[in-house]
Amino acid sequence: MAITGKIRPARPAEPAVLQDIERAAGRCFRDIGMPEIADDEPLTLDELARYQRAGLAWVSVDGGGIPVAYLIAEHVEGNLHVEQVSVHPDHARRGIGRGLLEHLAEFAGRTGVPALTLTTFTEVPWNAPYYARCGFRLLADAELTPGLREIREREAAHGLDRWPRACMRRDLRRHLGPAA
Repeated sequence: MAITGKIRPARPAEPAVLQDIERAAGRCFRDIGMPEIADDEPLTLDELARYQRAGLAWVSVDGGGIPVAYLIAEHVEGNLHVEQVSVHPDHARRGIGRGLLEHLAEFAGRTGVPALTLTTFTEVPWNAPYYARCGFRLLADAELTPGLREIREREAAHGLDRWPRACMRRDLRRHLGPAA
């Protein structure tokens, strides 16, 4: 049975916890021959705090209220772009990541955002194939917006294009409020 955990906004004191989750989640990449990704440092405390202050950072917490996963997003050309979603490996495969994505989709729908986007590795099982199961579709190069192209260029400059990557999109139905 999937355990989605309680989701709440990230708190100002939690960026270091988010970094720890990211480091732990990244270790899985070492097992599939991507040690550079495993060793890549998470976003800085200041960067994570910026997402928290903007109201675009959420955590899934365990029974004791401790974050075990997080998602941060940013506005890109009218959509919400998933900048990072990470689940601590001790809590993986319980629906927690999907729960965070669904939470973001609901938030986006309530605020009139038409779609979620993200960039991901295409050949990592818990990346593009997972996101496809969560309702995202791969975008063809011709479908990339200037903002998504800029994100991909930054990723390439960071060395992420050493492995196949792509942009994905999940279209959302607008929240129409309660039925009359």
